Amino acid sequence: MAFNWILILRAQQFIYAFIVLGLSAYVVNWYTMDTRSASPSQVNFLVAVPVMSLFSLGYTEGVSRFAPRFYKPVIAIGVDAFNAILYFGGFIALAVFLNGLLFCRGNVCGSARAATAFSAMSFGAWAASAALLSLTVFKGGLRKTSPRTQAMYAAEMKDAAQRA
Repeated sequence: MAFNWILILRAQQFIYAFIVLGLSAYVVNWYTMDTRSASPSQVNFLVAVPVMSLFSLGYTEGVSRFAPRFYKPVIAIGVDAFNAILYFGGFIALAVFLNGLLFCRGNVCGSARAATAFSAMSFGAWAASAALLSLTVFKGGLRKTSPRTQAMYAAEMKDAAQRA
């Protein structure tokens, strides 16, 4: 039995999403409560991206396990790639924003830097899962079905033959 790297990456993505969400929400809360200006859009973006990735994890893992007929691997690859792009844009934008600040001290600055670092790690996890899933899906071409699908169709054909 092959080692399931995708499941480990999904667990990392889940953990990183909560970490980035918590750190970014802390920065947004600090701007809302302690300053007179609105929180930067870069930080707001990094609040929205983990929420989106949690919904994506719900699709990729939930549907593949509990409703496999509705699971399409090509859509899962697109979802993974889309999340990788979102995290890439988010951590680059926040890093550029933090670099442009005149001073950056205290807990809020450390939280923003940590959110940037964990967003970069999330980007790596989503990109790796998209690559691994692509290798798995496209290994035999687009028309080749997986062994699980072949077994399912064989069982259906056997049942249909017995009924006839």
